[in-house]
Amino acid sequence: MNELSKQIRIEHEISVINTMIDVFYKNKNHKKEYTIIEIEELKNYCASKIHNCPVMVKKTFCSSCEIHCYDSNHRAFIKKIMRYSGPRMLFYHPILLIKHVFHG
Repeated sequence: MNELSKQIRIEHEISVINTMIDVFYKNKNHKKEYTIIEIEELKNYCASKIHNCPVMVKKTFCSSCEIHCYDSNHRAFIKKIMRYSGPRMLFYHPILLIKHVFHG
């Protein structure tokens, strides 16, 4: 994988996780539970982990990776977000979801 395609993959991964976080945060109950600052910090944390991923070249999904980059608190929060947002991505961003499944 050349450097350009690696960068495109990184940007795609960041786009997917940010979209999933946004879908999660649009729910009014989640807005009561989390502040926008916490959400932005999570987005920054995820982006930094994706940029520093040692297996970006050959990885599929983070959940199936043998290396867990996220600490346990962030991992639990991301799982919660993905459980909520995953099924809803089909309605909010179907093309992004299809690309994500294809890349994985």
